[in-house]
Parts: sequence; structure tokens; C-alpha cells
Amino acid sequence: MKKPVLKKILTGLVAGLGLAATLSAQAADPFKVGFVYVGPIGDHGWSYQHDQGRLAVEKHFGDKVKTTYVENVPEGADAERVIRNLAKTGHDLIFTTSFGFMNPTLKVAKQFPKVTFEHATGYKQAKNVGTYISNTYEGRYVAGFVAAKVTKSNKIGYIASFPIPEVIRDINAVQMALNKYNPEAELKIIWVNSWFDPGKEADAANAMMDQGVDVILQHTDSPAAMQAADRRGVFAVGQASDMSSFGPKAHILSVVDEWSPFYIKRTQQVMDGTWKSEDHWGGMTEGEIVIPEFTNIPEEVATEAQAIIDAIKSGSFHPFTGPIKNQAGELKVAEGEILPHGEMASMSWYIEGVKGDIPK
Repeated sequence: MKKPVLKKILTGLVAGLGLAATLSAQAADPFKVGFVYVGPIGDHGWSYQHDQGRLAVEKHFGDKVKTTYVENVPEGADAERVIRNLAKTGHDLIFTTSFGFMNPTLKVAKQFPKVTFEHATGYKQAKNVGTYISNTYEGRYVAGFVAAKVTKSNKIGYIASFPIPEVIRDINAVQMALNKYNPEAELKIIWVNSWFDPGKEADAANAMMDQGVDVILQHTDSPAAMQAADRRGVFAVGQASDMSSFGPKAHILSVVDEWSPFYIKRTQQVMDGTWKSEDHWGGMTEGEIVIPEFTNIPEEVATEAQAIIDAIKSGSFHPFTGPIKNQAGELKVAEGEILPHGEMASMSWYIEGVKGDIPK
């Protein structure tokens, strides 16, 4: 065989082997999933719990999936930049985990139609954008029941973050439980305009306790309120994750967001090509809202609270079952009817019994 011919054959073999190696490497590339968090993963609340879901994805899929996260992302222009960067760097699926990421997510999704996006707590979908939320109002209702039973001062505190539908909805769920189980109890609300600010959260808790509040709930993400309550001998409810270790004497229950089942399911669907845009609501029935245990409360109160949980899980009880009136006494939900998810997703009104106005 002539050398030029042999050289061509060898060159072809090398090129073929190189192409095969390249294709093999491409085939072995892991599926990339990105997560965008509004707070630090060490907040022991909202972002921490989402990151536990991310870690569950890694554990479940092993080397088939590679995850990335970006923490402490402000809602607004910075969020759009971060989301776009994840899309540009080969991420196949991106979870954006705060209400204020909604419009930035939709904008980037339009620019990257082959990337799949999931947005938490929002209400706008697109062909490649789904939304998801946990039914935190189920846990808030149970917390409201327990607060109604254990308060001595009939003053319940609620540390609120921002006046978005999710927060308003959960305040209403607490008030509905108070209306039913202790109509004399008053819900005092302090808005801190932050998801995570331990200093503000502690200040709000102390201000409430100075006014006689003896049970504190929160829609903020640090354990600062739980710690403040523990120091001053009042009760508190943990937010998003189990906060019992931060206030052993104060803790009565925690409303825990368990994101792992949803994150694993949606990742698998995108990998399989079966994913479709949808508006997912997951609660106690799906194992996505969990109350791990009751502490520091009478056994009979814990038993009745568990009965409420069981009724929610079975579907025999829904916290937003009418009749429900707004602050002005106008009927919003007729007797026996359930407030539809669509209306809960855009809730911008207080129910009867809540004092004060929703901030603009």
C-alpha cells in the first residue's frame, strides 16, 4: 500500500475516533439544572429549604444531573441578569424561587425557547415556563388554630414580608382559624419589607411582645423571631423549615416547605421530554407542606390540630371554604364553596376580622 493512501486511511481513522469520542462525551454530558434564590442558603428558612430540594435532586439522579445555584439575588434587574446567564451557560432547566423573579423569568424564557423554566409563587405561564407554589395556607390555618388555643393575651403577631398574594393569603388563613376558634383574638401585623433581615425580624418580634403578643408567626426567613420569642418566654411558629432548634421553649410548630418531590418530578419530566407548562399547587396531600411535630402545647390541642391536618389531607376540609367575607363585610365566597386557585393566586384583600390596610 502506498504511503499517501495509508496516511489518508490513518487520518480518517483518527478523525473518526475523534468524532466518536466527541459524540460520546456529548452523550455523557450531565443534564444541567439551575436554581435562583432570593436569600442566602443559610437563612434556615425559604432559600435554605429550596436548596434542600436541590440537594435531593443531586442525590436522586447522581452524575446524570449537575445543579447550580445563585443565592442572594435581588428581585429586579439583577435577577434578569442571573437568569439569563444560567440560560446562556447551557442549563436545561431553571427554577426561579421568588415572586419578584416572575417578569425577569418570562423575559429570559422568551429569549431562550429551548430552555425550560419553573417559577415559584407566580401566576404567569408561557410555553416553556411553568409555575409552582406550596399551599402554605394549609399550614398557616393549623398554626392559627394552635395560636387561638394557646394564647393567654388574645394577641397574635404576624411578621409579614411584602404585600404579595401569597403573604396576604396566609394572613387570611390565620385569621380564618382565629375567627372560628377564638373570635376574641386579635392579629397584629408588622410589615418589614424584606424576605430576610434578622435585625428587622427581631425588632418586629420585640415590638409585638412589648404590645402583649404571646404567639408570633412570620412570613420572613430567618429564625430571629423564634430566638427573640424564646428569650422572652412567648410562643412562635417556624417558617419554611423546622426551626424548633432555634427556640426550644418557644416553638409550637413549624410550617415546612418540602420541595424535593416536585423538583425531582419536574426534572425527570424535562429529561424525558414529557414536561408541560402548568400551574402546580402542592400541599399536605402531596407531602409538600409538612408539620413535623408539635411542641410545648397541651396534648389535646395537638390531637385536634392533627385532626385538622388529616381532614386537609383527605380533602374533607379546605381552609378557604365559604362563607367568607372581606373586611367590608361583603360576601366573597358563598357557603360551602371553595375559593378557586386562580383567585387565591391573585388575592389582594383581607378577610373579615383582619385589622389595618394592605400596604401599597
